[in-house]
Amino acid sequence: MTTIFVNDKPIILTSEVGFETNFKNYLLDTVHIGKVIKELNNTTLEGVRLIGKNENKLLKKFLKKLPNIFAGGGKVLNSKGDILFIYRNDKWDLPKGKVEGKESIEETSLREVEEETNVTGLKIVKPLETTYHIFKRNGRHKIKITYWFEMMSDYNGKLEPQEAEGITKVEWLNPQQTVEALENSYANIRLLV
Repeated sequence: MTTIFVNDKPIILTSEVGFETNFKNYLLDTVHIGKVIKELNNTTLEGVRLIGKNENKLLKKFLKKLPNIFAGGGKVLNSKGDILFIYRNDKWDLPKGKVEGKESIEETSLREVEEETNVTGLKIVKPLETTYHIFKRNGRHKIKITYWFEMMSDYNGKLEPQEAEGITKVEWLNPQQTVEALENSYANIRLLV
């Protein structure tokens, strides 16, 4: 089962039909994805299930329905166990960004975290879950596929938000602050943290 978010509403790719109030089921093979996105954005519908036969092929089929944008990001921890957060568009988020040129997804993730926060000395510890969300640019829907990595850094210098990217704050948040920040974050970030 894979979840793709439209804002914070889920599109669940599955081989099982489920019945819930405020959820709709569609066949993946015949669904008009634009209509589903519009319905999620403009109604009280809480989510959608796209049903297919072969669980292993659902994501591949879905990704053919929209242009794909690849990104990398990091859940960065310091020696105290604090997590590095950015504040953008009035929400707490983790640093991430699009792949440039021929760089690997790991290189993208490290570069983006450093550019967006000024944190250096980053080391990748392990890969985390990949997230998927649909957004609209220049009148077209696209799907952003973000590969996440848990990272460590002993950096204790000045945190600098990359204002050109709309980031207004960068902060190390302790566990209690993280819980509070996640109340004003995105569903895919809550999955990672």
